[in-house]
Amino acid sequence: MNPSFLPGGSVGGAGEAAAKRERRWLARARPLGAGAPRWAGRMYKRSLLVLRALTDPRSGASVAGAGEGWAYVWPRDAGTAAIAFAAAGYRPEARRVARFLLGLDLDAAARFRATGEPVPGRDAQGDAAGWVLAAARAASLSQTVTRGQWRGRADYQEKSPGDYLGNALATQGPAVPFPPYGGERNSGSGLGGFVSGGGLMRVEGHPSSGWDSVAAWGVRPFTQPRLLPAIRRTLRRIAAGSGRFGILPSEDWDGGVDPWTAPTAWTAWGLAALSRDAAARGDWALAGIDRRAALRLMTALRRAATPLGLLPERVDAHTGLPTSTTPLGWSHAFAILALRELWPRYT
Repeated sequence: MNPSFLPGGSVGGAGEAAAKRERRWLARARPLGAGAPRWAGRMYKRSLLVLRALTDPRSGASVAGAGEGWAYVWPRDAGTAAIAFAAAGYRPEARRVARFLLGLDLDAAARFRATGEPVPGRDAQGDAAGWVLAAARAASLSQTVTRGQWRGRADYQEKSPGDYLGNALATQGPAVPFPPYGGERNSGSGLGGFVSGGGLMRVEGHPSSGWDSVAAWGVRPFTQPRLLPAIRRTLRRIAAGSGRFGILPSEDWDGGVDPWTAPTAWTAWGLAALSRDAAARGDWALAGIDRRAALRLMTALRRAATPLGLLPERVDAHTGLPTSTTPLGWSHAFAILALRELWPRYT
């Protein structure tokens, strides 16, 4: 990893050389589209540098964060990093990350060392194979992974095993290419047990579990056309409850009041994608509502960033100060995808 962008990173001549290398690397990025404001460009570049720093340039091992306890490879985090690299035009980086993931024994554990060795203490989670497959497709690699078992396993909240929406979305049907416009899409069958009150609940068959922001994954990258109305209602309601610094992962969240940056960013990505889909159909009113909601979440994400532009895993709900590891690669990956969805580059 290259920590030069972090507080206390390299200084002097070594720092200047590292900065030159970073500028050359950023020059390879696919730029945001016309109309992107300066803050978006700054967030985009900073997020790309974070992913670069957290990813081994040789093996493709992309760790969740630099802090102790986060310097491991979670398939969902690294899979999102690969998708973000591919979306930004970094195909070699995306392919290295995806190849690393394809070499893991996904049933062995929830997280892995940079050597590929499973880390004991947390059982395999139900969305891993889906994210690895999505990463492979984004990187244009052959898909040699089966989706595996999602029932009775922990989800992104890493609590008790269960039948969770995020795991089900990652397991249903083929992940679509990035971007998915005109691509292969799944029918959305097999997920009706998660629909409650017009939205999508976290636990299958349990309305009291509340609606879950992870419904956004059913827009990108695990597109479920039949569920899009329910997904839109879910994301709008959760976004409407955002505080100054973002949202909680789900309505039934029992982990305190501090907002989390990854759910904030993936909800913005989902809403931005819904906006583009509506605009493509000529429904400008619907597109405008979804886009404004996405932009409000991106504003909250900007507030949650440190002065250096780094996104913590979560921040204090009142002060916006980091309360967990900083930066979190997963949050930056979703920020890249949201920004590219809001200001796409067509050429």
